[in-house]
Amino acid sequence: MKTPAYLALITLTAISWLAAQTAPTSSAASTTTPATAMTTPGKVPVEKMASQVILWENQKFTPTATGARVTVFDAPTPTLDKFHCHISTLNPGENTGALHRHPQEEFIVIKEGTLEVNIDGKKQTATPGSMIFYAANENENMTNIGKVPATYYVIQFYTALTPKS
Repeated sequence: MKTPAYLALITLTAISWLAAQTAPTSSAASTTTPATAMTTPGKVPVEKMASQVILWENQKFTPTATGARVTVFDAPTPTLDKFHCHISTLNPGENTGALHRHPQEEFIVIKEGTLEVNIDGKKQTATPGSMIFYAANENENMTNIGKVPATYYVIQFYTALTPKS
């Protein structure tokens, strides 16, 4: 199944918006190099992610206990300490674990399947094309309530304000 063009456009718009929301606003903050947080004294700095096309057919999924997963990218960018994307497939009846929290923001786009999204005890159904935004430290999880595997993109944003531990 190919991703519809409108879904790609919506995803790119959301990524641009979130990046703008997390960009430094003061002149002092704008001189900070985002990759600095990704380096350790005595180690080689992590290279910033360059513009690129990432082809679906090149992704190599690894089976998991609940479905499958592939990390697409995980690197700093000119405006983010780290920009991460993985694609997960959740088998029918499986979930992403107990309610849990992440220190970074997450943006999820449902490619196929039906997920029940639980945000701090409030449940909602997400179908193909639906988008989910989890604020930092939101208590969340998802369950595949459909009869077929659910595949979704997880995009995570790490900034200078994201807790490091």
